[in-house]
Amino acid sequence: MFGKRYAAAMINRSAENDQDRRRFLKAAGMTGLGVVGAGALGGLVAGPASAATARPAAAAAPSGVSDGAVLNFALNLEYLEAEFYLHAVTGKGLDDAMTTGTGARGGVTGGRAVRFQTKAAKQYAQEIAGDEKAHVQFLRSALGSAAVSRPAIDLRASFTAAAQAAGLVKPGQSFDAFSCEENFLLAAFLFEDVGVTAYKGAAPLITNKTYLEAAAGILAVEAYHAANIRSALYQRGEGKATLKLSAARDSLDGPTDDDQGVIDSHGNANIVPTDANGIAYSRSPGQVLNIVYLTNKAAKSGGFFPKGVNGEVNTSAAN
Repeated sequence: MFGKRYAAAMINRSAENDQDRRRFLKAAGMTGLGVVGAGALGGLVAGPASAATARPAAAAAPSGVSDGAVLNFALNLEYLEAEFYLHAVTGKGLDDAMTTGTGARGGVTGGRAVRFQTKAAKQYAQEIAGDEKAHVQFLRSALGSAAVSRPAIDLRASFTAAAQAAGLVKPGQSFDAFSCEENFLLAAFLFEDVGVTAYKGAAPLITNKTYLEAAAGILAVEAYHAANIRSALYQRGEGKATLKLSAARDSLDGPTDDDQGVIDSHGNANIVPTDANGIAYSRSPGQVLNIVYLTNKAAKSGGFFPKGVNGEVNTSAAN
């Protein structure tokens, strides 16, 4: 829609420093312009003394957590989603070259190709898998050598624990997220809403406008994904099951009752979970970790990340 030179000018107006611009242009496939050329465009638009180029290179979020730490936290979640969807549609996960980085690299337990019964569900899964893989690649490119490696991920016992807590299966019974289309969609529901609230909650922590714009773009994609999954479950009459999973998430992330299933108290469709103002709610990084660690206590590992996530943001909230 826009030419590369125009897009480069837009990036420069929102970039904090040359290093950020270089990483962002590379991740966006626009390295042919070069940092110098892109910087010249930014200078023509914003002027030589613009606030965008005068800010410190290592800006930190108000909480004291750097932008890089926030993006690495998001990268851990993208690893999880990418492994889940890729296993479902291809029977295998990310290539080894996309899992290296700082911190301990772990393997993936569980996961296999799903035998989809409908063309629509299969194509939803394929498209989302491609997006999640691209998110991993983008964040790794943007972070460069600072990117964390994929932590150990559990796609087997974690889903059973979550399903038992929600009352989808009885104690002692297992829940295989990859055994059928319905189970796959319910497992996807468990992830998708968390991804949306995680990016919205992380947005105020990001000070670098380039990174914030990228996070906003990923947030929009995660919201599209969530709406697809929620719509598919509603059409299949799985509303009550989503209410159980929603209640389980709510029991982990604190005292507020924000989480919502795909039907309301009257059984009507509730595809877009919002507050009274029509605004999506947020989760703090600690609350997100409560859910993926499957605990309402402060912890550094558990659930889908049996050895924890990599990076500075790694502890769930004490609720």
